[in-house]
Amino acid sequence: MSFRQKHLLGIEPLRSEEITTILDLADRYAEMERGTQKHGDALTGLTQINMFFEASTRTQASFEIAGKRLGADVMNMAMAASSLKKGETLIDTALTLNAMHPDLLVVRHPHSGAVNLLAEKVNCAVLNAGDGRHEHPTQALLDALTIRRAKGRLHRLNIAICGDIAHSRVARSNILLLGKMENRIRLIGPPTLMPAGVAEWGVEVYDNMAEGLEGCDVVMMLRLQKERMDGAFIPSEREYYHRFGLDAEKLAAAKPDAIVMHPGPMNRGVEIDGTIADDINRSVIQEQVEMGVAVRMAVMDLLARNLRACRTPQGVMA
Repeated sequence: MSFRQKHLLGIEPLRSEEITTILDLADRYAEMERGTQKHGDALTGLTQINMFFEASTRTQASFEIAGKRLGADVMNMAMAASSLKKGETLIDTALTLNAMHPDLLVVRHPHSGAVNLLAEKVNCAVLNAGDGRHEHPTQALLDALTIRRAKGRLHRLNIAICGDIAHSRVARSNILLLGKMENRIRLIGPPTLMPAGVAEWGVEVYDNMAEGLEGCDVVMMLRLQKERMDGAFIPSEREYYHRFGLDAEKLAAAKPDAIVMHPGPMNRGVEIDGTIADDINRSVIQEQVEMGVAVRMAVMDLLARNLRACRTPQGVMA
């Protein structure tokens, strides 16, 4: 097994072989999910705590289902009603959790780096379910698995990531992962939604959809992250859709067999036309949701193996 990580805090630390290990195992879990026997025992006897400081029905539900299907005892902490509202620090929360002896801690937090801080303070495996504008590693992994299953490979593809790049942790994680797999990555969006220094990321940058999508194998649309915007980044949603929303006319510039992706939730008529989102021949958006459970099962399985291997008889990570 080529996977040596104690935590999954981001895509950046992963080697390409480790990414392949995750995707191969997730592939097997995806097939299990489609069968009659949906449950395994990889996490039997382990406790999984989901801590979501930001609301996210899709991601939290996906992690919960993944944990339960592998036999974990799963607990969801309502952070909106937690001691943090009473003035407790993140470190105090970590120490309190540590005293409960969890095995897997799934964390989503609005501030970049908060998940890394927790990982330094707890005696368990930590999974980043999205932190600020930093990373969302399991989203990039499920996107990669969806691409590999649809296209038959994850190397040397032309992949366009379109929309709000500046505020998107999904974009960052996908750029890191797809770059490790020797793909040609194009970022498409208005200059106001491009991060500073993007030209140094080893990607191509376009502000015209027709030019950017020409000859692409994969078209990945992003949600406008309005909750992270501080100011007016677009003239209007109507103007944004006219220039950067994916419709049949713009998609025609990509390859005839190009697939369409979106991490959800979608703003139909803003980022993507509803008929494109629902096109069973082009859209793999529902497959992304399905692969999310399989990928999270795989990641937690691999982390649990390493956790058991490195723990002392007293239960402390070596």
